[in-house]
Amino acid sequence: SLARRCHQRSTAMLDVPFLPFCAFLGTLGLLCVAMVGTWCQHWRGGFSLDGSSRTFNWHPVLMVTGLVVLYGAAALVYRIPNTWSGPKLPWKVLHGSLALGAFVLSVLGLAAVFCFHNSQGTPNMYSLHSWMGLGTVLLFSCQWAAGFGAFLLPWAPAWLRALYKPIHVFFGSTILMLSVASCVSGINEKLFFSLKNGTTAYKLLPAEAVFANTLGLFILIFGVLVVGALARPSWKRPDSDSPGSRQ
Repeated sequence: SLARRCHQRSTAMLDVPFLPFCAFLGTLGLLCVAMVGTWCQHWRGGFSLDGSSRTFNWHPVLMVTGLVVLYGAAALVYRIPNTWSGPKLPWKVLHGSLALGAFVLSVLGLAAVFCFHNSQGTPNMYSLHSWMGLGTVLLFSCQWAAGFGAFLLPWAPAWLRALYKPIHVFFGSTILMLSVASCVSGINEKLFFSLKNGTTAYKLLPAEAVFANTLGLFILIFGVLVVGALARPSWKRPDSDSPGSRQ
């Protein structure tokens, strides 16, 4: 029928190959990291470990790099067609290692902001951004530990893996979107705090505000594209529960 032909044509138009998409996504992720680093270096005074605002600047860089970009890379490991055949164990290790790296960077990012607040006498954990960010990291830690226990340790029974797998996948996407929300709200909060006395007000949209707002949009687009890739049926690893595929 005409409707079916139109549907097939529109589906073909949207059928982007995975590897070019992945290259675009990687470029976007690197751009986010470069932009957050540029923002903190050019407008916020650079980096140090002396407890000043330059110590705080490690916080956005580490959070965007770890909790968004590296985490997004970890989430997409099983969408790479090379992972669909042969032993799964090396890919499990890569997925877990990337996620662990993302977790370590996010913990260091939290340490940077707590160090800054404590040295300046600023209260911790009073804003919605801080609640959401800490909650995301705690949820991430639970996700990693449960995934390690269920999928990497040899004594986890097959039924437990099968039961936990959809939960793991769901919380993987959920944590990424919470990470994106935390980063975007953090950028906004930082601009409100910084662009006031002695600077051009945020509401007048100085160059720093345009740059940081654009960074926030790129982070949001990155997160949406990763979640979209995870949800795309044709990019999912064929599910095989044979003993050989489970190591």
